[in-house]
Amino acid sequence: MAKTKEELLAILSQFDLQEKVVSAEPFGNGHINDTLKVTTEKGEIKYVLQRINHLVFTNVDMLQHNIHVVTTHIREKLVAKGETDIDRKVLTFLPTKDGKNYYFDGDSYWRVCLFIPRSKSYEEVTPELSYEAGKAFGDFQLMLSDLPEGTLGETIPNFHNMEFRLKQLREAVSANMSGRLAEVQDIVDAIEKDADTMCSAERFYREGKLPKRICHCDTKVSNMLFDENGKVLCVIDLDTVMPSFIFSDFGDFLRSAANTGKEDEADLNKVKFNMEIFKAFTKGYIESARTFLTPLEIEMLPYAATLFPYMQAVRFLADYINGDTYYQTRYKDHNLVRTKAQYKLYLEAKSATPDMKAYINSLL
Repeated sequence: MAKTKEELLAILSQFDLQEKVVSAEPFGNGHINDTLKVTTEKGEIKYVLQRINHLVFTNVDMLQHNIHVVTTHIREKLVAKGETDIDRKVLTFLPTKDGKNYYFDGDSYWRVCLFIPRSKSYEEVTPELSYEAGKAFGDFQLMLSDLPEGTLGETIPNFHNMEFRLKQLREAVSANMSGRLAEVQDIVDAIEKDADTMCSAERFYREGKLPKRICHCDTKVSNMLFDENGKVLCVIDLDTVMPSFIFSDFGDFLRSAANTGKEDEADLNKVKFNMEIFKAFTKGYIESARTFLTPLEIEMLPYAATLFPYMQAVRFLADYINGDTYYQTRYKDHNLVRTKAQYKLYLEAKSATPDMKAYINSLL
């Protein structure tokens, strides 16, 4: 529900702002939360106001706790390293006047952070930007790698849990609510054939061989801010920061960035795995992260590149069999087209695995 200017200013008045503000207007193109830029009486954009989507992030207390812990910890690391201009290198969230890190107005949850001046973001993916992204997300994990286990909660439980996603698919198959199973049985069978291998991470975790780390869990070029010279200032969009396998950040980036086609590409000949993007991102990532990664984590990076298109194919397919109840679709078979495109990307990444392994060994 849209708010009037007066209502937005009343919400802003609940926060401990240093300057008088006069307006809040829509900003950016995020899909989950509503984001507004806030202008002061001097005409400067000084703050960013966000309405948190509490249908997606149902535990706002935990969400804001996670973000507070992460930004405070990164700030301490930057200070210790002697960094300058720190307010541009980590997001700064402002408390409400009663010391909380969000405000509830009776139907919506709101938060405010400082606007980062002279910053820009990119949507397109190039090898240069992929290298910077690899370095930035590796560095992000490195700075948080010494947080004690249990410090953060899971803002979206089972978000990147492959066993859970397969369980959802199997439930969809057994219910066959839309009567669509017969036409996709061959894809279901192909997915099941590799299911055991693709659940390796959860299995190794239970066996104590693989740790969970603090990860961003939504790694894309547009979730970083750059300075005037094209250098990364900071990682943004911290709602999904939570404990996960490092594969979340590595594989999720490549799923979109290294796909030569669109996520819902109907012409499967256009869907290939872009090794140049893989190499650039991996080089940056290993430069930043190798000091804390275990040998098994490094060895499984190619697995991560196959895991995410596989997982997304499973999710699209389950939704298609359920009758398109989760993802928004633009036409009747949209989820099926998405499934086939992601499964093709999985097969392309799988066949590139020997090349990925050779490249990673060359970096080490």
